[in-house]
Amino acid sequence: MGRRPFDLLNDALGREVLVQLKNGMQIRGTLQAFDAHMNVVLDDAEELEGTEVKRKLGKMLIRGDTIIFVSPSSVEVG
Repeated sequence: MGRRPFDLLNDALGREVLVQLKNGMQIRGTLQAFDAHMNVVLDDAEELEGTEVKRKLGKMLIRGDTIIFVSPSSVEVG
């Protein structure tokens, strides 16, 4: 049996991820938790603008319906 999408998120728990939102924001932080709706909790979250940190956000919950993707690497997109 192949790996499932949530296996990727399980492997990323405690590691830095990049989250792309529907409104164009990119947020980088340490993945602390997620659920079946793709709601994610990040610690030490930062909003990125290009390759620069725009502002520090701290601990945050991001609703799954606002997420385009979660990448287990901090490689920039766009």
